[in-house]
Amino acid sequence: MPSFPLTQAVTLRGRRPRDLPVLRRWLADADAEWRRWDAPYFHAAATTASLLAYVERLERTPTRSDERVIDVDGECVGMVNRSQEEPAGGGWWDLGILIYDPAHWGHGIGTRALRLWVTATFDETDAHVLTFTTWGGNERMIHAARRLGFLEAARIREARLVDGVRYDSVRLDLLRREWTSAEPPARP
Repeated sequence: MPSFPLTQAVTLRGRRPRDLPVLRRWLADADAEWRRWDAPYFHAAATTASLLAYVERLERTPTRSDERVIDVDGECVGMVNRSQEEPAGGGWWDLGILIYDPAHWGHGIGTRALRLWVTATFDETDAHVLTFTTWGGNERMIHAARRLGFLEAARIREARLVDGVRYDSVRLDLLRREWTSAEPPARP
């Protein structure tokens, strides 16, 4: 497995045309490993068509400020996104993050990208609170969010069925006043 030192450059940037084949490859692959962790309770066969439509939309539309590529030393390795919870202007934004290739997992890239995305969201929006939602089986993602200061805000017990096993749905939150991008607040 390749090593990704903490000194490796992780940045967030707008999508470039050269990113589209990478996005198409990973999003169109119904057997990609990331699908086992990112909402696996939605069946890959049902989501592949919508993901392909999403990539086709990306090919026709300019980069949006609410989604960015995760770039590691010039390579597109994933994406982050955010959406404003209704009603608009209420200050509640929900975040998402996805790193496609398992070779990039477990090296702190996701945590560094999420830290950048939290900072960008607080800097660029009216966000008062950020949320992040996943399922109980995605312990790496829950740990990364907690490491940055997110707290568990809700747990819907046994709400998600994955491979015949029930898991909780987990929502974490972070208030603007709790965030400093240089050093996240200490949490138990």
